[in-house]
Amino acid sequence: MTDVQITYVGGPTVLIEVGGWRILTDPTFDPPGKRYFFGWGTASKKLQGPAVAFDDLGPIDAVLISHDHHGDNLDPTGRELLPRMGQIVTTAPGAKRLGGDALGLQPWQTTTLAAEGKEDIEITATPCRHGPPGSKPIVGEVVGFALKWAGQEHGVLWITGDTVLYDGVREVPKRLDVGTVVVHMGGVTFPWLSGPLRYTMNAQEAVELCGALDPTTIVPIHFEGWKHFRQGRSAAKTVIGASPLAGRTRWLEPGTAESIAV
Repeated sequence: MTDVQITYVGGPTVLIEVGGWRILTDPTFDPPGKRYFFGWGTASKKLQGPAVAFDDLGPIDAVLISHDHHGDNLDPTGRELLPRMGQIVTTAPGAKRLGGDALGLQPWQTTTLAAEGKEDIEITATPCRHGPPGSKPIVGEVVGFALKWAGQEHGVLWITGDTVLYDGVREVPKRLDVGTVVVHMGGVTFPWLSGPLRYTMNAQEAVELCGALDPTTIVPIHFEGWKHFRQGRSAAKTVIGASPLAGRTRWLEPGTAESIAV
C-alpha cells in the first residue's frame, strides 16, 4: 500500500484509492451555474461542473467531509448522494446535522476504517480555521484529515481542509510525519465583509506550510471552479513554480486518475 490513485473531480473533491479502499472527499457534484449562500451575506457562483460524474466513479467506501454547511464543500447533489457513499466522517456538529451513521471528530480525534480483506486506515482529524481570527461563529467548525496505514513509505497522507495558515495548522508538522499533502488553496476573500482577510490559504501560504511539513509530494486542490476563489491555477502554479517546492508538486488534471507514491 505504498501507491495511491488520486482522481481530481473538481474544487475540493478527490477520489483516493488505496488498498481496496475508495475514499471521496468533500462531495460536490452540482452542475455549474448555481449560486451558493454561505451566511452573513456571503455567496458564490459555481463556474465548473465535476470532471467525473458520480455514477462513473464507482463504489465509494467512505466520504470525508471537512464541513457540511457550505455548498462548495457539500453541495445539494453531493448531499443527496451521501447514502450511497458508505461511512461518513466529518466534524462533530456536522455529524449531528447529517444524522444516521455519520461519525463526527474533533481535532486530533482518531477513528479507523476497517473491513474484511482490507488494511485498516487510521483517520485523524486535524485543526482548521476557515477564516480570519474571530470568524468561527460565522464560518463554523471545519477539520482536515490525516490518513495513516501500514506500509506507507514517506508518511501520512494529509488533506488540509478549508483553512487559513494559523497556529492550529502549524501544529500538524509537529505531531505528524506528513509524506503527501493535499492542500486546499484558492485564497478566498469576501472583500465587502472582511476586506483582504482570507478564508482559505493562497499559494504563498501553502508554500510556507509545506516548507515546515517537508513532504515528498504536494497536491494542490480547491483553487478553481467557484467565483469566490481569488487565486486560480495559473497564478498558483506561478507562485509554487518559483519556490523550492516546485519539483515536489503534482498538478492533477481533472478527471484523470494519477498514481502517487505514499
